[in-house]
This record gives sequence, structure tokens and C-alpha cells, in this order.
Amino acid sequence: MSQPMSERSKMLGTMPMTKLVPKIAIPIMISMLVQALYNVVDSIFVARFDANALTAVSLAMPVQMLMIAVGVGLATGINSLMSRRLGEKRPDEARAAAWNGLFMELCGFVLFLIFGLFFARPVFDSLSAGLEENLRGTIRAYGYQYLGTVTTFSAGLMASFVFERMMQSTGNTLLSMMTQLSGAITNIILDPIMIFGLLGCPQMGALGAAIATVVGQWVSFVVGLTINQTKNVELRLKFSEFRLQGRIIREILAVGFPSVVMQAISSVMNIIFNMILMPYGAVAVNVLGIYFKLQSFVFMPVFGLSNGMVAIVGYNYGARERKRVYECIKVALIYASVILGVGMLAFLLIPEVLLSLFEQAGGDAALTTMGVPALRTICLCFLMAGCGITFSTVFQAVGKGNYSLVISLCRQLIVLIPSAWILSMLTHNVQMVWWSFVIAELVSLVISLMFYRRVNRTMLMRLEKTE
Repeated sequence: MSQPMSERSKMLGTMPMTKLVPKIAIPIMISMLVQALYNVVDSIFVARFDANALTAVSLAMPVQMLMIAVGVGLATGINSLMSRRLGEKRPDEARAAAWNGLFMELCGFVLFLIFGLFFARPVFDSLSAGLEENLRGTIRAYGYQYLGTVTTFSAGLMASFVFERMMQSTGNTLLSMMTQLSGAITNIILDPIMIFGLLGCPQMGALGAAIATVVGQWVSFVVGLTINQTKNVELRLKFSEFRLQGRIIREILAVGFPSVVMQAISSVMNIIFNMILMPYGAVAVNVLGIYFKLQSFVFMPVFGLSNGMVAIVGYNYGARERKRVYECIKVALIYASVILGVGMLAFLLIPEVLLSLFEQAGGDAALTTMGVPALRTICLCFLMAGCGITFSTVFQAVGKGNYSLVISLCRQLIVLIPSAWILSMLTHNVQMVWWSFVIAELVSLVISLMFYRRVNRTMLMRLEKTE
């Protein structure tokens, strides 16, 4: 039975965009900031426990990124389809998308469960093969504990993405923020307790960091499920409505699969980039890992903005409100530029402060020495990246996920990796390798503008509202 459209959902098609974008996006951005904070705090605690444990977590990052890629990618497809169906005044189909999406996320969990049980150790052995022999045994011991735990118990992570996006698609981003914050805060609280053995808990090091992460993910899932079923009226799930539908799965995958691949590219890029950096030592690997932790603190709010954009653009595209789609893109570009501009200034002006957080007490300053020029170089691409992310989000929201995939391939693989390898081979200077990020973002921005021109001409300009 169909349920009436809520006032919150109708808001997506009526509220002035200068008010709507911050209203929808800011709660998501805050929750993403907190998630980025716990990623950084997690690494800080691990680094203070043992520098080798930090290296292990950095090497495990590509697999974690792949796991998140599957969850977030599928959730993007779910969010896009639900938002369009709500804009078309078809809430029954939006709920069907949620059910089928939840099933797909749990299938993703089964894959990572199998990985954690049978493949975590050999994969980590491969990831750490290029390290100095005297460090390899210690780092692998930490890596087995961390990687096996976060993959085997990842069901909470996968399911939580669905309920977050269900609330975002109806404009309930404050509720979505509560879901994400609950898990992030739980993780932050448990990290020092489990890593260092506080309050009677045994000292568990890297294993403690992994357990804290998993517990936080499950808390986020339980809170999201509870809030959705009690507060999100349009998308309240009833098991009697669950039906696997091939058409809906295909529509989710049309946007979700390219998004999965886009996210997974980050994992592949991280693995290959680590291979390029390994001749420069474990410090270079740690610099890359810490860069990704720090840049997530800058980019997570932009990704939160893009999550809100998917709901707004998808809804108004489904409602054929061309002017509102354009207004959303303009406002989002301004927000993204401001956020990344501030991040760029921080990386340029205080890189020593940022990197010193990850120096082990009493250790030397090798990490900061190598990392300062790295951060100052890479941040030069931040503004270009913000424009590219915004346009990619538009493509996802209107069902053109393949365009976003091409852009992501260029940003993180096709241009970035060859550039890094060539710069390394030509200069044998690790500081030159970081310029590959700038080159890749410049090329990707040009491609983004070309794709947006095509989408605008063939899709957006043809929107005409029909009564």
C-alpha cells in the first residue's frame, strides 16, 4: 500500500536551494567530519602504540577501502534510485529499492566474510612483501589481526550504509547524521581503551583498533535501523514487502556498479602507489597512509555534500525541475570550493603540526621531514578535485554513473599511476612522485567539464515539467 509523501520529502522540490543544500548537506558533512576524525584518531593512537602497527594499518587500508567501496558504491545506486522514485511520487518503488539494496549489501558482506576467513593472511603477505626484512614479521602479525577482524565482522558496516542513505533520500539528513555519529563516537571512545588497555581492558594494540572499528559499525547499523523504522515514515520497511526484483537490481547497479568500481579504484591505486613508494622505505608508505587519513578530514565534508546532492538533484531531475537542478549544482560548487580551499591552506601553512601528531613519542622526525613537502605539493590539486567530485555527483544522480567511473579511473589510475611511476623512474626522488596527484586532477577536471557539457545538452536542458 502506498504511503503519502512526507513534508520533509516535498521540501526537496520546494525549498529555495540556498537554504535546502545546507539544510540537507550540513548534517551529513558534520557526520562525515566526525568519521574522518575517528580515522585520524585511530591512526594517531596506533602510531603512539607502535610505529610498526601504523605501517600494518596503512598496508591494510586498500582492503578496507575496497570494503567501503562495495558498501558506499551500492548505497549510491540505492540512494539515486530512491530519490528519483520519490521525486516521481512513487514511494512504493522507493521502498522496493531499499529492500533490494539491503539484500545486495549483505551479499557484499558474505564476500568479505569469506575473504577474512581464508584470504586475509596471504593477501597481507603480498601487500607487505616489499618491506625491509627485519620489520616484516612484526608488521605482518599486526596486519593479520587487524585485517582479519575488520573483514570478517563487516556486516554492520554494509547494512548501516543502506539506512543512512534511506534517510538521506527523504531529506532526513539530521537523522542520518545521528546514525553515523553514533558509530564514530563509539569508535573514538573504544580506541584508546582497547589499544592501550585502559579501564581494566587488556592491551590489544592493532587488534583493539580493529575491534573498536567493528563495534562502532554495528552500533551505527542498530541506531540506523531503529531510527528508520520509527521516524522515516515513507521508507519504513515491512518484511512482507520484500521481493527480489531483477529490474530494480539492474537499476541500482546502473549507478551503483560504476560507483563501486570508482571507489574500488582507490584501493587498487593505494596498492600500486605503495609499491612505487616501497623503494623509498616504510616512512614513505606511512606518509601516503597518513596523507589519506588527513585528506579525508578535508574531503569527507565534500563527500557529505555530494551525498546530499544525490538526493536533491535526483529528486528534482525526477520531478523535471531543470532550474532547481542548475541551482543545486551552483550552490554545491561554491560549498566544495570553500571547504577544499580551507583544507589547502591548512596543508600549505601547518603541515608540520598535522604530521607531528603521528610521530611516535621519543622517535625521530623522519615522517615529518618527508611528509611536509608531500602535503604541500598534493594539496595544490584540491580545488580542481572539488569541481570534479561535484560534476561526478551530478552524473550519478541522473543515472549516468559510467561518466563518473571514467573520471575516477583517470583521477586514480589511468593518469595518476603512470605519472607517479614515470616521475619516480626519471628523478629517483620521492618528492617528485607527489606531483602525479596534481597532474591527474588537472586531466580529470577537463574530462569532467566535457561530460557535463554533454549531460547538460542531452538531458538537463530537455527537462520540462509536466502536470
